[in-house]
Amino acid sequence: MTASDGGSPAHGGSEATESSHLPLADGDIHVCLDGPRDAPALLLIHGTASSARSWDPMVPLLTGCHRVIRIDLLGHGRSAKPADRGYAIPEQARRVGAALDRLGVEHAVVAGHSSGGVVATALAEERPDLVTALAFVNTGPGLHALIPSESPTADPSRWPPTDEQLRRFASTGFSRAGYRIPVELLDDVREMTYHTFIETMLATRSYLEQRALPDRLAVLGKPLLVIFGADDRRWRSSSAADYRVVPGARVELLPGLGHSPLLEDPPRTAAPLLAFTAPHAVRVR
Repeated sequence: MTASDGGSPAHGGSEATESSHLPLADGDIHVCLDGPRDAPALLLIHGTASSARSWDPMVPLLTGCHRVIRIDLLGHGRSAKPADRGYAIPEQARRVGAALDRLGVEHAVVAGHSSGGVVATALAEERPDLVTALAFVNTGPGLHALIPSESPTADPSRWPPTDEQLRRFASTGFSRAGYRIPVELLDDVREMTYHTFIETMLATRSYLEQRALPDRLAVLGKPLLVIFGADDRRWRSSSAADYRVVPGARVELLPGLGHSPLLEDPPRTAAPLLAFTAPHAVRVR
């Protein structure tokens, strides 16, 4: 079930990423593990139409003091993409919790990028025993903060998208001048099915329509860090202030970066994340 992915060491040591497929009731879930086995767990959840690979540049900066766990949500990356399963946010959160149970993880700080923060919120709602603290990277608090997209609607008869369509879709995810979009991120979209792409997009919208994230988080009592690229082209960065209704929430704006600061500038993104996780991490006994 576990094997090295053959990649380079994640944190400057001799250990490579451990890559696993966990068989769950809805389909296999792909996970990546990096860092010392006895270090506090830090779960990283990717956004819609992405995968665990979106966190690759951050991993070497986090494994010095964490057991870093990355999961491809069902329908994404190297996880299964069934056409007969639901992709609602609570269902995705349930699968994440089941995967952590299979890994023997009892407590974790959970960080989510974009809609990954929505899944993290649902996980904290479903499994408050499991989640010790939450960190968001450019996760919009509600649909009012969404910047309307000019990208054309996906056409099921022309799936997967062309390279030009993929680059147009991905372009709003970045704002740093001269940043070159990794081809792997375009492949993440290309490798999804039309069904999983549409269903996961609709699932995030539905969850946010029901209740905005700050309202959900305010009653959970979990420590919260919100990191936001100030030049985000998908969510209005000013909306990060909405999270201040959550008692004790910390909000960090990163000037010059867009929707994906974890890719555009990993060190600047990792610094506030590591400062936040230090007092909330629970070491494996």
